[in-house]
Amino acid sequence: MFLRVLLAFLMVPVVVAGVVPYLLSQQDPFQGEGSLLGLLFLGSGLAILLYCVRDFYVSGKGTLAPWDPPKKLVTVGLYQYIRNPMYVGVIFILLGWVVLTASPIIFVFMLFLTTAFHFRVKLHEEPWAEKNFTAEWLAYKSNVPRWLPLLNR
Repeated sequence: MFLRVLLAFLMVPVVVAGVVPYLLSQQDPFQGEGSLLGLLFLGSGLAILLYCVRDFYVSGKGTLAPWDPPKKLVTVGLYQYIRNPMYVGVIFILLGWVVLTASPIIFVFMLFLTTAFHFRVKLHEEPWAEKNFTAEWLAYKSNVPRWLPLLNR
């Protein structure tokens, strides 16, 4: 199971939030003078992502990969406050790249992925969760927001 989690982590977020922005930053002719403040966003996003991957593995008995989803609905950790913290972590990582490199191309990539994540969640992940975890999902969905965290828990 650990190898499946590691493989999913390396194939999905490492490529999307690491390899692609790095390659884009190397080819961006419009890139400005970045700021090391980007490391704060990048590190925060990575911490969020790793924490969520752990919760998927421990509580959900699955991975972040669409081909090996959790077997149980994950409602612990950051999932108590927001339904999609893993995606938020990836967006924070990409925001870190934007600030670090001052790359408008990475900024557009981040906006594209943010939009793609939203539609993936609404059109695929939420219907899948409702089908697989019906009553538990409906209760969770009614109490926990999709994108902006509840901070009063």
